[in-house]
Amino acid sequence: MSDERALLLADLRERAAYFATLTDLGLPADAIPAAAPVARAVAAPPAPAAVQAPPAETLEQVRADLGDCQRCVLARTRTKIVFGQGSPTARLMFVGEAPGGDEDEQGLAFVGKAGQLLTKIIEAINLKRDDVFIANVLKCRPPGNRNPETDEILQCQPFLERQIASIRPTVIVGLGKFAGQWLLKTMQPITRLRGTLGTYNGIQVMPTYHPAYLLRNPEAKKDVWEDMKVVRDLLAK
Repeated sequence: MSDERALLLADLRERAAYFATLTDLGLPADAIPAAAPVARAVAAPPAPAAVQAPPAETLEQVRADLGDCQRCVLARTRTKIVFGQGSPTARLMFVGEAPGGDEDEQGLAFVGKAGQLLTKIIEAINLKRDDVFIANVLKCRPPGNRNPETDEILQCQPFLERQIASIRPTVIVGLGKFAGQWLLKTMQPITRLRGTLGTYNGIQVMPTYHPAYLLRNPEAKKDVWEDMKVVRDLLAK
């Protein structure tokens, strides 16, 4: 084999080896950057279980804790504690000021003339007393039906708070000045509060006139009826 032929064959072998290294793109394989590794989907760790609030205590537990309350001076003059009554799962709750004479005697909230009017108000929005829960800011009657004192309200406050927490109503109607002010944490008069929705711990609150006020001022019944129509609509949602 001549030297020229040997060189030609060597050149062909070298070219063949070179072409063998080419990719479909016509470039040597080592000239193409390696593809980025494909990221694998990593399953997210399971979300921690939602921390559930402890179940609310029952009304019976709240009443048992109240016991034969001696926490303020009203214990000396009351006849019976008026805890409140009605449905423990009521969507509508009424909160008044304090027990009167009939309530003090029977141990039930709103059973006198004002209570009879409250029954008519409840029935006017197609409910019964058994469907709602009725309570007061104070659990004992102030002597002579005087206004509640600040220290008396503060002593009763935890029990009303716990009643509301147990029932978890959709709407609370605050009957009169002291209930409206307590629920909405304000000192505004009931004449300014009534008819204006507020909230108590996320619960809708409708302050309105007390039934006892309506007995003395029948012309105000139309205002209460307007307030109760709003309450009725809230419950319908």
